Amino acid sequence: MTNYVIGIDVGTQGTKSALFDENGNKAAECFEASGLICPGPGIAEQDPEELYGSVLRTIRGVMGMSKISPSQVAGIGIDAQMAGIIAVDHHLQAIGAYDSWLDMRCEPMIEKMKLTAQAEIIRSTGGQVTYSHGPKILYRRKETPAEYDKTAKFLTLSAYLTGRMCSLRAEEAFIDYTHLHFTGFADNKKLEWNHGLLQEFGVHGEKLPRICAPYELIGGISKEAAASCGLLAGTAVIAGCGDSAASAFGAGITEENMIYDVAGTASIFSCSTKTYSPDVKDKTLLFARSVILGMWTPLAYIGGGGLCVKWHRDQSGRSFEELNQGIASIEPGSRGLFFVPHLAGMTCPNDSKVKGGFLGLSFYHTAEHMYRSILESIAYEYAGYFSILKNGIPQLKPNAVYGAGGGTKSSIFNQIKADVLNMPYYPLENADTASYGAAVLAGYGTGIFESPQQGVQLKKRNQCYKPCSGSVEQYKKFTEQYQRLVREIAHISSNIWN
Repeated sequence: MTNYVIGIDVGTQGTKSALFDENGNKAAECFEASGLICPGPGIAEQDPEELYGSVLRTIRGVMGMSKISPSQVAGIGIDAQMAGIIAVDHHLQAIGAYDSWLDMRCEPMIEKMKLTAQAEIIRSTGGQVTYSHGPKILYRRKETPAEYDKTAKFLTLSAYLTGRMCSLRAEEAFIDYTHLHFTGFADNKKLEWNHGLLQEFGVHGEKLPRICAPYELIGGISKEAAASCGLLAGTAVIAGCGDSAASAFGAGITEENMIYDVAGTASIFSCSTKTYSPDVKDKTLLFARSVILGMWTPLAYIGGGGLCVKWHRDQSGRSFEELNQGIASIEPGSRGLFFVPHLAGMTCPNDSKVKGGFLGLSFYHTAEHMYRSILESIAYEYAGYFSILKNGIPQLKPNAVYGAGGGTKSSIFNQIKADVLNMPYYPLENADTASYGAAVLAGYGTGIFESPQQGVQLKKRNQCYKPCSGSVEQYKKFTEQYQRLVREIAHISSNIWN
Protein backbone atom coordinates (compact mmCIF):
# COMPACT_ATOMS: atom_id res chain seq x y z
CA MET A 1 0.00 0.00 0.00
CA THR A 2 1.36 3.42 -0.99
CA ASN A 3 2.25 5.81 1.82
CA TYR A 4 1.29 9.46 1.61
CA VAL A 5 2.37 12.57 3.51
CA ILE A 6 0.75 15.98 3.77
CA GLY A 7 2.59 19.30 3.81
CA ILE A 8 0.79 22.45 4.94
CA ASP A 9 2.22 25.87 4.10
CA VAL A 10 0.65 28.72 6.09
CA GLY A 11 1.68 31.93 4.38
CA THR A 12 0.67 35.55 4.69
CA GLN A 13 -1.89 35.36 1.92
CA GLY A 14 -3.33 31.93 2.65
CA THR A 15 -2.94 28.27 3.60
CA LYS A 16 -2.07 25.50 1.17
CA SER A 17 -2.24 21.80 1.98
CA ALA A 18 -0.76 19.34 -0.49
CA LEU A 19 -0.80 15.54 -0.49
CA PHE A 20 2.24 13.68 -1.88
CA ASP A 21 3.03 10.02 -2.37
CA GLU A 22 6.35 8.55 -1.25
CA ASN A 23 7.86 9.27 -4.71
CA GLY A 24 7.14 12.98 -4.44
CA ASN A 25 4.15 12.98 -6.79
CA LYS A 26 1.43 15.45 -5.83
CA ALA A 27 -1.95 13.75 -5.50
CA ALA A 28 -4.01 16.80 -4.52
CA GLU A 29 -3.76 20.32 -3.14
CA CYS A 30 -6.16 22.79 -1.60
CA PHE A 31 -5.76 26.51 -0.92
CA GLU A 32 -7.71 28.86 1.32
CA ALA A 33 -7.08 32.61 1.31
CA SER A 34 -6.63 34.42 4.60
CA GLY A 35 -6.60 38.09 5.46
CA LEU A 36 -4.51 40.50 7.47
CA ILE A 37 -6.21 42.59 10.13
CA CYS A 38 -4.85 46.12 9.72
CA PRO A 39 -6.93 48.50 11.89
CA GLY A 40 -4.31 51.23 11.93
CA PRO A 41 -0.85 52.31 10.69
CA GLY A 42 1.85 49.74 11.40
CA ILE A 43 -0.63 47.14 12.71
CA ALA A 44 -0.80 43.74 10.99
CA GLU A 45 -2.42 40.81 12.78
CA GLN A 46 -4.17 37.55 11.96
CA ASP A 47 -6.87 35.59 13.74
CA PRO A 48 -5.39 32.41 15.30
CA GLU A 49 -8.69 30.52 15.05
CA GLU A 50 -9.04 31.39 11.37
CA LEU A 51 -5.49 30.19 10.72
CA TYR A 52 -6.01 26.94 12.61
CA GLY A 53 -9.35 26.39 10.90
CA SER A 54 -7.72 26.91 7.49
CA VAL A 55 -5.31 24.06 8.25
CA LEU A 56 -8.13 21.68 9.11
CA ARG A 57 -10.28 22.73 6.14
CA THR A 58 -7.52 22.45 3.55
CA ILE A 59 -6.49 19.01 4.82
CA ARG A 60 -10.11 17.92 4.49
CA GLY A 61 -10.06 19.41 1.00
CA VAL A 62 -7.09 17.36 -0.22
CA MET A 63 -8.46 14.19 1.35
CA GLY A 64 -11.77 14.74 -0.41
CA MET A 65 -10.14 15.43 -3.77
CA SER A 66 -7.68 12.54 -3.62
CA LYS A 67 -10.15 9.86 -2.48
CA ILE A 68 -7.33 7.98 -0.74
CA SER A 69 -7.93 6.21 2.56
CA PRO A 70 -6.92 8.18 5.69
CA SER A 71 -5.03 5.05 6.78
CA GLN A 72 -2.56 5.66 3.94
CA VAL A 73 -1.45 9.04 5.36
CA ALA A 74 1.74 8.39 7.35
CA GLY A 75 2.17 11.91 8.71
CA ILE A 76 1.85 15.64 8.27
CA GLY A 77 4.19 18.61 8.57
CA ILE A 78 3.35 22.30 8.88
CA ASP A 79 5.51 25.24 7.84
CA ALA A 80 4.46 28.83 8.42
CA GLN A 81 5.42 32.50 8.54
CA MET A 82 8.52 32.90 10.66
CA ALA A 83 9.07 36.30 12.27
CA GLY A 84 5.70 36.70 13.99
CA ILE A 85 4.74 35.35 17.40
CA ILE A 86 1.66 34.16 19.21
CA ALA A 87 1.14 34.10 22.99
CA VAL A 88 -0.65 31.08 24.49
CA ASP A 89 -1.95 30.04 27.88
CA HIS A 90 -1.29 26.71 29.62
CA HIS A 91 -3.92 25.00 27.43
CA LEU A 92 -2.27 26.37 24.26
CA GLN A 93 -5.15 28.72 23.62
CA ALA A 94 -4.19 31.99 21.98
CA ILE A 95 -3.94 35.15 24.07
CA GLY A 96 -4.72 37.89 21.60
CA ALA A 97 -4.01 37.86 17.87
CA TYR A 98 -1.12 36.42 15.91
CA ASP A 99 1.41 39.25 15.67
CA SER A 100 2.39 39.20 11.98
CA TRP A 101 5.91 39.70 10.70
CA LEU A 102 4.49 42.78 8.92
CA ASP A 103 3.42 44.39 12.21
CA MET A 104 5.68 47.34 13.04
CA ARG A 105 4.50 48.34 16.53
CA CYS A 106 7.59 46.85 18.17
CA GLU A 107 9.85 49.48 16.54
CA PRO A 108 10.77 51.12 19.89
CA MET A 109 11.85 47.73 21.23
CA ILE A 110 14.02 47.16 18.16
CA GLU A 111 15.87 50.36 18.95
CA LYS A 112 16.21 49.35 22.59
CA MET A 113 17.68 45.96 21.69
CA LYS A 114 20.05 47.53 19.19
CA LEU A 115 21.35 50.08 21.68
CA THR A 116 21.74 47.51 24.44
CA ALA A 117 23.25 44.43 22.81
CA GLN A 118 23.04 44.48 19.03
CA ALA A 119 26.41 42.86 18.29
CA GLU A 120 25.89 40.10 20.86
CA ILE A 121 22.41 39.36 19.53
CA ILE A 122 23.75 39.03 15.98
CA ARG A 123 26.67 36.82 17.06
CA SER A 124 24.47 34.61 19.22
CA THR A 125 21.29 34.25 17.16
CA GLY A 126 22.74 34.80 13.69
CA GLY A 127 19.92 37.24 13.01
CA GLN A 128 19.53 40.99 12.92
CA VAL A 129 17.33 42.92 15.33
CA THR A 130 14.20 43.44 13.28
CA TYR A 131 10.41 42.96 13.40
CA SER A 132 10.66 39.53 14.98
CA HIS A 133 10.21 37.58 18.20
CA GLY A 134 12.45 39.44 20.64
CA PRO A 135 11.15 42.98 20.02
CA LYS A 136 7.58 41.68 19.79
CA ILE A 137 7.86 39.96 23.17
CA LEU A 138 9.28 43.10 24.76
CA TYR A 139 6.51 45.17 23.19
CA ARG A 140 3.82 42.89 24.63
CA ARG A 141 5.42 43.01 28.06
CA LYS A 142 5.41 46.82 28.01
CA GLU A 143 2.06 47.54 26.32
CA THR A 144 -0.08 44.61 27.51
CA PRO A 145 1.46 43.53 30.85
CA ALA A 146 -1.67 41.62 31.92
CA GLU A 147 -1.51 39.49 28.77
CA TYR A 148 2.23 39.01 29.24
CA ASP A 149 1.68 37.74 32.79
CA LYS A 150 -0.99 35.30 31.55
CA THR A 151 1.28 34.00 28.77
CA ALA A 152 2.62 30.51 29.39
CA LYS A 153 4.67 30.40 26.16
CA PHE A 154 5.49 32.55 23.16
CA LEU A 155 5.30 30.38 20.05
CA THR A 156 5.98 30.53 16.35
CA LEU A 157 2.93 30.07 14.15
CA SER A 158 3.94 26.60 12.91
CA ALA A 159 4.50 25.41 16.50
CA TYR A 160 1.13 26.81 17.61
CA LEU A 161 -0.74 25.12 14.76
CA THR A 162 1.08 21.82 15.29
CA GLY A 163 0.40 21.99 19.02
CA ARG A 164 -3.29 22.61 18.40
CA MET A 165 -3.46 19.63 16.02
CA CYS A 166 -2.00 17.40 18.73
CA SER A 167 -3.79 18.98 21.74
CA LEU A 168 -0.47 19.77 23.42
CA ARG A 169 -0.23 21.71 26.64
CA ALA A 170 2.13 24.67 27.01
CA GLU A 171 4.79 22.65 28.84
CA GLU A 172 5.01 20.38 25.76
CA ALA A 173 5.43 23.28 23.34
CA PHE A 174 8.54 23.71 21.18
CA ILE A 175 10.32 25.86 18.65
CA ASP A 176 12.20 24.20 15.80
CA TYR A 177 15.74 25.36 15.11
CA THR A 178 15.03 26.97 11.71
CA HIS A 179 13.41 29.89 13.61
CA LEU A 180 16.26 30.66 16.04
CA HIS A 181 17.76 33.55 14.06
CA PHE A 182 14.49 35.44 14.57
CA THR A 183 14.24 34.93 18.34
CA GLY A 184 16.59 37.62 19.65
CA PHE A 185 17.48 35.38 22.61
CA ALA A 186 18.92 32.10 21.24
CA ASP A 187 22.41 30.68 21.05
CA ASN A 188 21.97 29.32 17.55
CA LYS A 189 25.19 27.30 17.35
CA LYS A 190 24.57 25.56 20.66
CA LEU A 191 20.83 25.08 20.03
CA GLU A 192 19.90 26.57 23.38
CA TRP A 193 18.64 29.80 24.91
CA ASN A 194 21.14 32.53 25.72
CA HIS A 195 20.42 33.16 29.39
CA GLY A 196 22.63 36.25 29.43
CA LEU A 197 20.45 37.93 26.80
CA LEU A 198 17.26 36.84 28.56
CA GLN A 199 18.54 38.32 31.81
CA GLU A 200 19.68 41.51 30.08
CA PHE A 201 16.20 42.18 28.73
CA GLY A 202 14.25 40.80 31.69
CA VAL A 203 12.48 38.06 29.74
CA HIS A 204 11.33 35.04 31.75
CA GLY A 205 13.01 31.96 30.30
CA GLU A 206 10.06 29.73 31.23
CA LYS A 207 7.95 31.63 28.68
CA LEU A 208 10.10 30.24 25.85
CA PRO A 209 9.62 26.68 24.56
CA ARG A 210 12.19 23.93 24.18
CA ILE A 211 14.25 23.77 20.98
CA CYS A 212 13.93 20.78 18.65
CA ALA A 213 14.61 19.52 15.12
CA PRO A 214 11.96 20.23 12.47
CA TYR A 215 11.50 16.52 11.72
CA GLU A 216 11.02 15.47 15.35
CA LEU A 217 7.79 13.54 15.96
CA ILE A 218 5.66 15.74 18.21
CA GLY A 219 2.59 13.60 18.65
CA GLY A 220 -0.56 12.40 16.95
CA ILE A 221 -3.60 14.24 15.66
CA SER A 222 -6.24 14.55 18.35
CA LYS A 223 -9.71 13.01 17.95
CA GLU A 224 -11.27 16.46 17.66
CA ALA A 225 -8.83 17.60 14.96
CA ALA A 226 -9.13 14.29 13.11
CA ALA A 227 -12.92 14.60 12.97
CA SER A 228 -12.57 18.08 11.46
CA CYS A 229 -9.88 17.36 8.87
CA GLY A 230 -10.73 13.82 7.75
CA LEU A 231 -7.62 12.01 9.00
CA LEU A 232 -7.31 9.24 11.55
CA ALA A 233 -6.79 10.18 15.18
CA GLY A 234 -3.17 9.52 16.07
CA THR A 235 -1.79 10.30 12.60
CA ALA A 236 1.82 11.37 13.16
CA VAL A 237 2.70 15.06 13.24
CA ILE A 238 6.26 16.42 13.07
CA ALA A 239 7.48 19.71 14.51
CA GLY A 240 7.59 21.46 11.14
CA CYS A 241 9.60 24.57 10.36
CA GLY A 242 9.62 28.10 8.99
CA ASP A 243 8.24 28.74 5.52
CA SER A 244 11.48 29.98 3.97
CA ALA A 245 13.34 26.96 5.40
CA ALA A 246 10.70 24.59 3.99
CA SER A 247 10.78 26.39 0.66
CA ALA A 248 14.55 26.14 0.29
CA PHE A 249 14.55 22.50 1.38
CA GLY A 250 11.66 21.59 -0.91
CA ALA A 251 13.45 23.30 -3.79
CA GLY A 252 16.39 20.94 -3.38
CA ILE A 253 18.80 23.37 -1.72
CA THR A 254 20.56 20.62 0.19
CA GLU A 255 24.21 21.09 -0.75
CA GLU A 256 26.78 23.85 -0.30
CA ASN A 257 27.18 26.76 -2.72
CA MET A 258 23.63 27.02 -4.02
CA ILE A 259 21.94 30.41 -4.40
CA TYR A 260 18.19 30.41 -3.89
CA ASP A 261 15.60 33.06 -4.69
CA VAL A 262 12.04 33.10 -3.39
CA ALA A 263 10.04 35.44 -5.60
CA GLY A 264 7.03 35.59 -3.32
CA THR A 265 5.28 38.00 -0.94
CA ALA A 266 8.69 38.65 0.58
CA SER A 267 11.56 38.64 -1.91
CA ILE A 268 14.15 36.35 -0.29
CA PHE A 269 17.75 35.83 -1.39
CA SER A 270 19.74 33.06 0.28
CA CYS A 271 22.51 30.55 -0.17
CA SER A 272 23.64 27.27 1.37
CA THR A 273 26.87 26.90 3.31
CA LYS A 274 28.42 24.97 6.18
CA THR A 275 30.05 28.15 7.49
CA TYR A 276 28.46 30.12 10.32
CA SER A 277 29.48 33.74 9.83
CA PRO A 278 27.01 36.17 11.46
CA ASP A 279 26.81 39.53 9.72
CA VAL A 280 27.94 41.81 12.55
CA LYS A 281 29.53 44.30 10.14
CA ASP A 282 26.73 45.13 7.68
CA LYS A 283 23.82 44.00 9.87
CA THR A 284 21.94 42.80 6.81
CA LEU A 285 22.10 38.99 6.53
CA LEU A 286 20.24 36.59 8.79
CA PHE A 287 22.19 33.40 9.39
CA ALA A 288 19.36 30.89 9.42
CA ARG A 289 19.67 27.17 9.89
CA SER A 290 18.72 24.84 7.09
CA VAL A 291 16.43 21.96 8.07
CA ILE A 292 19.56 19.82 7.49
CA LEU A 293 21.61 19.91 10.67
CA GLY A 294 25.04 21.44 10.06
CA MET A 295 23.89 23.42 7.02
CA TRP A 296 23.18 27.16 7.11
CA THR A 297 21.10 29.24 4.72
CA PRO A 298 22.10 32.89 5.28
CA LEU A 299 19.46 35.14 3.78
CA ALA A 300 18.16 38.67 3.43
CA TYR A 301 14.78 39.80 2.25
CA ILE A 302 12.63 42.70 1.18
CA GLY A 303 9.56 42.80 3.40
CA GLY A 304 6.70 42.81 0.91
CA GLY A 305 8.93 42.81 -2.18
CA GLY A 306 6.40 40.79 -4.10
CA LEU A 307 3.63 43.00 -2.75
CA CYS A 308 5.28 45.96 -4.52
CA VAL A 309 4.73 44.18 -7.82
CA LYS A 310 1.10 43.43 -6.94
CA TRP A 311 0.60 47.02 -5.71
CA HIS A 312 1.73 48.44 -9.05
CA ARG A 313 -0.47 46.02 -10.96
CA ASP A 314 -3.48 47.09 -8.91
CA GLN A 315 -2.72 50.79 -9.24
CA SER A 316 -2.05 50.63 -12.99
CA GLY A 317 -5.15 48.57 -13.72
CA ARG A 318 -3.18 46.24 -15.98
CA SER A 319 -2.59 42.52 -15.74
CA PHE A 320 0.82 40.96 -15.14
CA GLU A 321 0.69 39.61 -18.69
CA GLU A 322 0.16 43.10 -20.13
CA LEU A 323 2.89 44.63 -17.99
CA ASN A 324 5.43 41.90 -18.80
CA GLN A 325 4.76 42.25 -22.52
CA GLY A 326 5.02 46.02 -22.26
CA ILE A 327 8.50 46.06 -20.68
CA ALA A 328 10.12 43.63 -23.15
CA SER A 329 11.35 46.48 -25.35
CA ILE A 330 12.52 48.75 -22.49
CA GLU A 331 16.28 48.78 -22.05
CA PRO A 332 18.02 48.02 -18.74
CA GLY A 333 17.82 50.91 -16.30
CA SER A 334 14.23 51.89 -17.15
CA ARG A 335 15.40 55.12 -18.78
CA GLY A 336 16.97 56.49 -15.60
CA LEU A 337 14.08 55.55 -13.32
CA PHE A 338 14.81 53.94 -9.95
CA PHE A 339 12.39 52.43 -7.46
CA VAL A 340 12.99 51.79 -3.77
CA PRO A 341 10.96 48.67 -2.81
CA HIS A 342 10.76 49.29 0.94
CA LEU A 343 7.08 50.21 1.12
CA ALA A 344 6.90 48.48 4.52
CA GLY A 345 10.20 49.98 5.70
CA MET A 346 13.65 48.57 5.01
CA THR A 347 14.13 45.19 6.71
CA CYS A 348 17.68 44.13 5.79
CA PRO A 349 19.33 46.12 7.29
CA ASN A 350 16.49 47.23 9.52
CA ASP A 351 15.61 50.91 9.08
CA SER A 352 11.90 51.69 9.21
CA LYS A 353 12.57 55.31 8.20
CA VAL A 354 13.60 54.19 4.71
CA LYS A 355 10.38 53.92 2.74
CA GLY A 356 9.55 53.22 -0.89
CA GLY A 357 9.42 55.57 -3.82
CA PHE A 358 10.29 56.35 -7.43
CA LEU A 359 13.27 58.57 -8.18
CA GLY A 360 14.07 60.15 -11.51
CA LEU A 361 10.42 60.07 -12.60
CA SER A 362 9.61 62.23 -15.63
CA PHE A 363 6.76 62.82 -18.08
CA TYR A 364 8.51 60.39 -20.40
CA HIS A 365 8.04 57.43 -18.10
CA THR A 366 5.07 55.11 -18.46
CA ALA A 367 3.48 52.46 -16.26
CA GLU A 368 5.75 49.97 -18.02
CA HIS A 369 8.91 51.89 -17.07
CA MET A 370 7.67 51.99 -13.49
CA TYR A 371 6.98 48.26 -13.52
CA ARG A 372 10.42 47.39 -14.88
CA SER A 373 12.10 49.65 -12.34
CA ILE A 374 10.29 47.73 -9.55
CA LEU A 375 11.62 44.42 -10.86
CA GLU A 376 15.10 45.87 -11.24
CA SER A 377 15.09 47.27 -7.70
CA ILE A 378 14.57 43.79 -6.25
CA ALA A 379 17.51 42.50 -8.30
CA TYR A 380 19.67 45.45 -7.16
CA GLU A 381 18.87 44.59 -3.55
CA TYR A 382 19.87 40.98 -4.24
CA ALA A 383 23.20 42.15 -5.68
CA GLY A 384 23.90 43.98 -2.43
CA TYR A 385 23.06 40.91 -0.36
CA PHE A 386 25.27 38.75 -2.60
CA SER A 387 28.22 41.11 -2.17
CA ILE A 388 27.92 40.90 1.62
CA LEU A 389 27.71 37.11 1.41
CA LYS A 390 30.89 36.86 -0.62
CA ASN A 391 32.76 39.21 1.73
CA GLY A 392 31.68 37.20 4.78
CA ILE A 393 32.27 33.78 3.21
CA PRO A 394 35.18 34.15 0.72
CA GLN A 395 35.09 30.43 -0.07
CA LEU A 396 31.52 30.69 -1.34
CA LYS A 397 31.53 29.77 -5.05
CA PRO A 398 28.00 29.40 -6.43
CA ASN A 399 27.51 28.98 -10.17
CA ALA A 400 23.75 29.44 -10.56
CA VAL A 401 20.61 30.85 -8.96
CA TYR A 402 17.56 28.65 -8.42
CA GLY A 403 14.24 30.43 -8.21
CA ALA A 404 10.85 29.54 -6.76
CA GLY A 405 7.66 31.47 -6.13
CA GLY A 406 5.08 33.13 -8.32
CA GLY A 407 7.53 35.75 -9.57
CA THR A 408 9.45 33.12 -11.57
CA LYS A 409 6.53 33.01 -14.02
CA SER A 410 7.88 36.29 -15.44
CA SER A 411 10.60 35.63 -18.02
CA ILE A 412 11.64 39.29 -17.90
CA PHE A 413 12.07 39.17 -14.13
CA ASN A 414 14.18 36.01 -14.37
CA GLN A 415 16.40 37.57 -17.04
CA ILE A 416 16.88 40.76 -15.03
CA LYS A 417 18.10 38.73 -12.05
CA ALA A 418 20.46 36.70 -14.26
CA ASP A 419 21.94 39.90 -15.70
CA VAL A 420 22.24 41.82 -12.42
CA LEU A 421 23.75 38.85 -10.54
CA ASN A 422 25.76 37.71 -13.58
CA MET A 423 24.81 34.08 -13.05
CA PRO A 424 22.52 31.64 -14.85
CA TYR A 425 19.01 31.69 -13.38
CA TYR A 426 17.01 28.45 -13.23
CA PRO A 427 13.32 28.72 -12.35
CA LEU A 428 12.23 25.55 -10.62
CA GLU A 429 9.54 23.29 -11.99
CA ASN A 430 7.51 23.55 -8.82
CA ALA A 431 7.16 27.21 -7.94
CA ASP A 432 5.52 26.39 -4.58
CA THR A 433 8.15 24.31 -2.82
CA ALA A 434 7.27 24.97 0.84
CA SER A 435 4.41 22.48 1.20
CA TYR A 436 6.55 19.88 -0.57
CA GLY A 437 9.43 20.51 1.83
CA ALA A 438 7.14 20.18 4.85
CA ALA A 439 5.74 16.93 3.46
CA VAL A 440 9.21 15.45 2.88
CA LEU A 441 10.17 16.30 6.46
CA ALA A 442 7.06 14.41 7.59
CA GLY A 443 8.21 11.48 5.46
CA TYR A 444 11.63 11.52 7.12
CA GLY A 445 10.16 11.91 10.59
CA THR A 446 7.89 8.92 10.07
CA GLY A 447 10.62 6.70 8.59
CA ILE A 448 9.61 6.74 4.92
CA PHE A 449 12.96 8.30 3.98
CA GLU A 450 16.36 7.41 5.45
CA SER A 451 17.53 11.02 5.33
CA PRO A 452 15.93 14.40 4.68
CA GLN A 453 17.84 14.73 1.41
CA GLN A 454 16.54 11.40 0.10
CA GLY A 455 13.05 12.76 -0.37
CA VAL A 456 13.80 15.94 -2.36
CA GLN A 457 14.99 16.55 -5.89
CA LEU A 458 16.16 19.70 -7.65
CA LYS A 459 13.65 19.95 -10.49
CA LYS A 460 14.61 22.75 -12.85
CA ARG A 461 12.44 23.90 -15.71
CA ASN A 462 13.81 23.36 -19.19
CA GLN A 463 14.64 27.04 -19.63
CA CYS A 464 17.80 28.64 -18.28
CA TYR A 465 18.21 32.42 -18.28
CA LYS A 466 21.84 33.13 -19.06
CA PRO A 467 23.44 36.52 -18.39
CA CYS A 468 23.61 38.80 -21.42
CA SER A 469 27.07 40.39 -21.50
CA GLY A 470 25.84 43.80 -22.66
CA SER A 471 23.15 43.95 -19.98
CA VAL A 472 25.56 42.72 -17.31
CA GLU A 473 27.86 45.68 -17.91
CA GLN A 474 24.97 48.14 -17.91
CA TYR A 475 23.54 46.73 -14.72
CA LYS A 476 26.86 47.01 -12.88
CA LYS A 477 26.60 50.78 -13.20
CA PHE A 478 22.90 50.88 -12.31
CA THR A 479 23.42 48.64 -9.28
CA GLU A 480 26.12 50.97 -7.93
CA GLN A 481 23.87 53.99 -8.54
CA TYR A 482 20.94 52.29 -6.82
CA GLN A 483 22.94 51.33 -3.74
CA ARG A 484 24.39 54.84 -3.45
CA LEU A 485 20.88 56.22 -3.79
CA VAL A 486 19.52 54.05 -0.96
CA ARG A 487 22.39 55.10 1.32
CA GLU A 488 21.55 58.74 0.64
CA ILE A 489 17.86 58.13 1.29
CA ALA A 490 18.71 56.46 4.60
CA HIS A 491 20.80 59.49 5.58
CA ILE A 492 18.10 61.99 4.58
CA SER A 493 15.35 59.96 6.24
CA SER A 494 17.33 59.79 9.48
CA ASN A 495 17.70 63.56 9.56
CA ILE A 496 14.04 64.19 8.75
CA TRP A 497 12.41 61.77 11.21
CA ASN A 498 14.84 61.88 14.11
